[in-house]
Amino acid sequence: MKTMPQPFDFAKAPLLVIWESTRSCALACRHCRADADLRRDPNELTTAEGLDILRQTKEMGTPIFVLSGGDPLVREDLETLVKAGKDMGLRMGTIPAATPSLTRERLQALRDAGLDQVAFSIDGPDAASHDAFRQTPGAFDRVIQGVKWAQELGLNIQINTCLAAWNFASYDRIEALVRSLPIAFWEFFFLIPVGRGAQLGGLEPQQFEEVFEKLWRLSRQEDFVVKLTEGQHFRRFVMQKEAAAGAGAAERTVHAVARSASLRAGIRLPKRAVNAGDGFMFIDHLGGICPSGFLPEVRGNVRKDKLAKVYQEDELFLKLRDHDKLIGRCGACEFRQVCGGSRARAYAVTGNVWETDPACAYQPAR
Repeated sequence: MKTMPQPFDFAKAPLLVIWESTRSCALACRHCRADADLRRDPNELTTAEGLDILRQTKEMGTPIFVLSGGDPLVREDLETLVKAGKDMGLRMGTIPAATPSLTRERLQALRDAGLDQVAFSIDGPDAASHDAFRQTPGAFDRVIQGVKWAQELGLNIQINTCLAAWNFASYDRIEALVRSLPIAFWEFFFLIPVGRGAQLGGLEPQQFEEVFEKLWRLSRQEDFVVKLTEGQHFRRFVMQKEAAAGAGAAERTVHAVARSASLRAGIRLPKRAVNAGDGFMFIDHLGGICPSGFLPEVRGNVRKDKLAKVYQEDELFLKLRDHDKLIGRCGACEFRQVCGGSRARAYAVTGNVWETDPACAYQPAR
């Protein structure tokens, strides 16, 4: 009888590490966290430094590594990095921008290097809305073409969608489009007001509840995995929704998506949402080690500090994993241990990383 793997311990290592391999990008997306532009920073990490990050990630026990940007396709060594990570046993993913650099030949080279998964962004239901958000004509068509190429090449495909005030009313049409695509994952990024995104409005708490209802149903209707970033209170929503279904039903359901995604990587997630510094680590293009790209508080640098030491011993990382530090409604909430609220949103909106996640509509019993 096959035994289940032991729960992954967020106190020892993050579930995934994302490295912003460059900030260079030909797009000018309205929500860009990094405020990226075309220029390559002469101080961005080298290939050798990238290979060392991969080694440290593997040694730390993290199973998933994502090369992000900017546009990671501007790095000539992207295939070298993918191959090295794959050879070490990491699950490797990347998020190319929809620019002329996105070609079938480049995707094939990445697949041949061992790439496990490629993510494309769709933020509107049609070319007009998506291209206006990305401020780049033709971006939507390149995404659709990229999906077709990736399918032909046998790559696992993920669609990323940023949900905010500007496209909330378009959700149903976006869903219809995404459901027509041959994807393995659909990940929702709920806007955090940082970088260019500070000029945009996020969803209101009640709008989150409406979207959660749709995602809860979607996750039961489709074979692809629904994932959420900066929507930690979805766990609270599901537990409330299914509490009446019987003992253990809520727990089984709230982890169904996480299980289906994590077991593909041979791991079992703990009973809490991934959050900044809590199952997650971000490395910026200059080597800064942060709890999240949306909580860019630099707590060390890979050019002098070890990833494991920062993650396991840094004061901010340690406190972010202690949900008893939370204050306000999050601190009083009976779901705080499994949810924790978005620490990045709390920090961006209130200036206090421990404060109430302002996107949550729930009023705690106490």
